[in-house]
Amino acid sequence: MKNSKKIAIIGAGSWGTALAVLLGEKGYDVILWARRKELAQEINRRRENSQYLKGIALPHSVMATSAMEEAAKSELVIFAVPSEFLRRTANAFSRHMQKGAVALHVVKGIEFGTGKLMSQVLEEELGKSVKISALSGPNHAEEVARKLPTATVIASRDIRISIELAGIFNTKSFKAYPLDDVKGVEICGAVKNIVAIAMGVCDGLNFGDNAKASILTLGLSEMSILARSLGAKRETCYGLAGVGDLVATCYSLHSRNRFVGEQLAKGKSREQIGKEMHGMIAEGIANTHSIYDLCRKNNINTPLITHAYKVLYGKMDLRKAIDELLNII
Repeated sequence: MKNSKKIAIIGAGSWGTALAVLLGEKGYDVILWARRKELAQEINRRRENSQYLKGIALPHSVMATSAMEEAAKSELVIFAVPSEFLRRTANAFSRHMQKGAVALHVVKGIEFGTGKLMSQVLEEELGKSVKISALSGPNHAEEVARKLPTATVIASRDIRISIELAGIFNTKSFKAYPLDDVKGVEICGAVKNIVAIAMGVCDGLNFGDNAKASILTLGLSEMSILARSLGAKRETCYGLAGVGDLVATCYSLHSRNRFVGEQLAKGKSREQIGKEMHGMIAEGIANTHSIYDLCRKNNINTPLITHAYKVLYGKMDLRKAIDELLNII
């Protein structure tokens, strides 16, 4: 069945590609924008994004491009680039986007230096005529692409937009729930990455399930404290965007942030880990710095986030950090 709405996905990583597959199979015309022309050409030629989502065939209604003007002229534009690149990418696309378009981001992070949420970045770069929304939840791209049962939330200040977007994404295996707490959804998505790094450390040091449960509990507490301090709804932290995504990211073998923690436990630096990820980005590394600064600026006490920052950026001994955290709990 053919759907008339044209959708653009900005960012041809694993998550952007998985969403392109989902929407393309629903009959939407999807433009998948890749920064590199060679990647776009390879995706179109092979009908697969072998670099970021190997083994998943792309529907014929999905076409890749590296031309901004071609991608931006869509009713729905989905931003799926790493948080550190969102502002410059949105700025570049802003001159091509249609007035009244909906911009949905699936980015889990807080902007370094400004402490701004991704929705705030988009509002500044795209202007008031574009409606901003966010999608987040326990959504590993590999599982979504394989049609494994998945739930998520879509948040917009206007609940009517959230409901409309949920309808666009919903399939038999992918269920989207509409919310109006954009800020809460975004804070949860950023903080859970830091907790996942700490969980990876616990696994790397063979600390066992008891220690991991304690760290997970502390992480959820800090997520809730930060969200409420910044005006988000407490219940968002205990839903799919909070607890749901936290559990998935902390325990899954797909989790890049958990992988970072495991490598830290082996004594590797964040620079070494970054090189070993071969172009894949673990948002938790940058998020740790951004959220630590945000907590300090707002005088919010978050020991887990603070210790994660000290390990990643202050060269604090890993075992000392874990010992101190376990004494706090």
